[in-house]
Amino acid sequence: MMQIDYYMATISPFTYLCGTRPAEIAAKHGATLTYKPLDIMALFGRTGGTPPKDRHENRKAYRLVEIRRTAAKVDMPINLQPAHWPANPAPSSYAIIAAAKDGSGDTAALVARLTRACWAEERDIAQDDVIADCLEAAGFDRALVDKGMMEGAEIYARNLEQAVAAGVFGAPFFIVDGEPFWGQDRLDDLDAFLAAR
Repeated sequence: MMQIDYYMATISPFTYLCGTRPAEIAAKHGATLTYKPLDIMALFGRTGGTPPKDRHENRKAYRLVEIRRTAAKVDMPINLQPAHWPANPAPSSYAIIAAAKDGSGDTAALVARLTRACWAEERDIAQDDVIADCLEAAGFDRALVDKGMMEGAEIYARNLEQAVAAGVFGAPFFIVDGEPFWGQDRLDDLDAFLAAR
């Protein structure tokens, strides 16, 4: 069975714009999708990237244009300047890690709900009640918001180290057998790569 490592960040607009498509592509090809939430700002610092707030104004402006265009293309609502961005991504990331381990709900739906809460619903995904709402809506127990915090923190840190070692420098980022795919705009390429295997 093919393995897809999905490096993602809950505060990334481009992770949001993936929606549930990574899981759909994995299911279509009988592949396993492993969610690896990470600290995107730390990843930028480790791999030569620049956090959005520190970029030149031209780059900031173009990023917003690209987000708007992509949202229109995939027909998803977007707030280009969400009230709670950037939120602390660790609590929502720990919840994804706990949910994936628990397995009782839909992890793809959880990722989609958390990122939508940030980018379309003006909700603070660092808040326990918001995370619990997203967990419940994706079929998980709300109590997962408080479970596995230590393990979640360890895995979250490990995901960053694995990402750097694997050549990851942004999110979303997919790796299949060493083959990298960066960005939601490379999902068609990921799909084609899996189809050819």
